[in-house]
Amino acid sequence: MFLIPKKTLVKEAMSNKYIQVHYEDELSVCLDEILKNNVDDVYVVDEDEKLIGLLSLTDISKIKKNDLNDGNPIKNFMIKDVKTISKHESLLDCRNMMIKNKIARLPVLENGYLIGVIRTDQIRDYFYMRMEEIGITLDHVINNIHEAVCVIDKDGYVVVWSKNSEKLYNVKSEIIIGKKLEDFFPKGILLKVLKTKKAVDDVYHSPPRKDTDVIVTAQPIFIDGEFVGAVSTDRDITEIKKLSSQLQKANDTLKFLENEVKKFASDDFGNIIGKSEKLTKAIQTARQVAKTNASILILGESGTGKEVFSRAIHDYSQREGLFVPVNCSAIPSELFESEFFGYEAGAFTGANRKGKMGIFELANNGTVFLDEIADLPMQMQAKLLRVLQEKEVRRVGGEKTIKVNVRVISATNKDLNRMIENEEFREDLYYRLNVVELNLPPLRERHGDIVILIHKFLKEICDQNSKPVPEIDPEVMDILRNYTWKGNIRELKNTVEHLVVLSKDNIIREELVPKYILENLNKTMDCKTYPMDLNQAIAKLEQDTIKKALNMSNGNKAKAAKYLNIPRSTLYYKMEQYKIK
Repeated sequence: MFLIPKKTLVKEAMSNKYIQVHYEDELSVCLDEILKNNVDDVYVVDEDEKLIGLLSLTDISKIKKNDLNDGNPIKNFMIKDVKTISKHESLLDCRNMMIKNKIARLPVLENGYLIGVIRTDQIRDYFYMRMEEIGITLDHVINNIHEAVCVIDKDGYVVVWSKNSEKLYNVKSEIIIGKKLEDFFPKGILLKVLKTKKAVDDVYHSPPRKDTDVIVTAQPIFIDGEFVGAVSTDRDITEIKKLSSQLQKANDTLKFLENEVKKFASDDFGNIIGKSEKLTKAIQTARQVAKTNASILILGESGTGKEVFSRAIHDYSQREGLFVPVNCSAIPSELFESEFFGYEAGAFTGANRKGKMGIFELANNGTVFLDEIADLPMQMQAKLLRVLQEKEVRRVGGEKTIKVNVRVISATNKDLNRMIENEEFREDLYYRLNVVELNLPPLRERHGDIVILIHKFLKEICDQNSKPVPEIDPEVMDILRNYTWKGNIRELKNTVEHLVVLSKDNIIREELVPKYILENLNKTMDCKTYPMDLNQAIAKLEQDTIKKALNMSNGNKAKAAKYLNIPRSTLYYKMEQYKIK
């Protein structure tokens, strides 16, 4: 009866069909009224029309059986102790009173006057009608709940199986209702509740359909302390999981953007400053290939601005995705695969429970800059090659492949050709990465750019430290111009910052120049002291110049001869003459 609303009132179900007789009327008159109106009872009222008793057909039968005088007034035979009820009481209260007192009718009084009657058949008919209506309504409600709903009785038989349950588990209600749930789902969560009579909240569950993810909540049903069954609601969280994954990707992107300020293309080709011939040539080549999808390999010493150059290429390319720089030498070998390709939730111990995007997913439709590419382990070189060829990745612990559209720019300061010969770098990967090769000149070969860069760094660093731009002593500028910058632009910028933070009186003097720069400069000056003997001086100059050319060309004799503007045979001869290795 738990489906019957407790707020149904007596006045909504009471009958207006009843017979009133006066307490002085004879018994035979009452019998005639009962038979004429086909009712089971009459209600006796006094001279004020207020109810004082009742007489049922059963009572009259007993009187006839005892052969009592029909001429006596009804007041001598009526039941005086009449249980009554108000029209504002609930129908359930009415029903309970009738059961408790073992009576089949209840007069409904208002200020002592009879206004209606509640009989057992009315309660029965009313409840049946209401139950049918409630059943139909409940059926619609259950079938319009987003979750799948299942109800079983205390013996494990299915009594409710909603439309969403049919969709989720591919079992029709006409097949499962009335059958034991265990026959269809031997490991069902409801069976556990049936056994323990305890609730189960938010348990992850994989239904037979492989494309869905479900969270199950199940509760025991108790009525007046008695266990009568259990109910479960199964939520299909597939869409929620997809939205969560998309949100995680968005969060990963936002976190990345917090640490990486995306620079926009400009007429100056990014932040690259300089007018030297070699740098200008590299910029021209970069501009030409930037808007293509060609992979680019940037070669150059440490500190020559390979990342700045690659970022400028990305910005000039106008690709919609992100620029994602990766230092291959800074990633532990055991984390390479998960960092590059990402991982699914629970792929390994310590993994983020929501999974994580890899570098290539993060840079989709954008650019991945692989700095220190020579430090990439051989195993990862093979996997990187596959990504470049197939244009798809698979997360660690995942089964699906993810299509990616990524432009790869790589960089190194090592000799990849020599590494290929030593079987330390894959030749097929080298050719895949080196579609276009850019060589960035070291700062010592950009002598005219040093002053430009010093003034640029001065302004930047002073702005960052809220200091006025100091004046540089001419002697200091000469020292900086003539120093051989082994650390290239990075070393120059660090030196300028050192000079700015230590400067006083808004001027940079020689005593502020780092000691190692002055010592190196003195050695260089000593090396350039030539003997007075002209032949010896010429020989020394030739040796120094040849060594410098070989150093600039990384030992490539053809390039060194080109730098020296002499035939290669002359270079071989001079190297043999001066015993230069």
